[in-house]
Amino acid sequence: MPIRKTAEQRGHGFSVFLRAAIALQTAAILFQAVTAGLLLSTRYGEALHGGGARGMYAASMLYVLAAVLAWRPGGGSPRPILYATGFLVLASVQVVLGIAHVPSVHVPLGVLMFGLSVLDLGRVLAGRRARLTVAA
Repeated sequence: MPIRKTAEQRGHGFSVFLRAAIALQTAAILFQAVTAGLLLSTRYGEALHGGGARGMYAASMLYVLAAVLAWRPGGGSPRPILYATGFLVLASVQVVLGIAHVPSVHVPLGVLMFGLSVLDLGRVLAGRRARLTVAA
């Protein structure tokens, strides 16, 4: 006989997925910053930065998926979808700027994306702590 999960249990699972997706995106953007430095100083830096760009873009798409799942089946707020979509748009602009070799915009946009991703991760983790404090 199958065990049915309550809406609260489903929502918790999707919120864990959302936090993991944001953390992965933040780590991927940090990896891009590291490989940007390697791009300037080593011969294999370009391959690492190119591969990292694909990974960062995939992490941004995963964040959109996690935000949608946390909202619709999980019963959460639709606001993370807006944040996730914004990051995906910024990631798309980054890819175009990187391919076009426009570092004067590419680098500052990357710094902005990292800062916004850290803020978003902090927002989600702080919200989790607040919920845990209220529940205790």
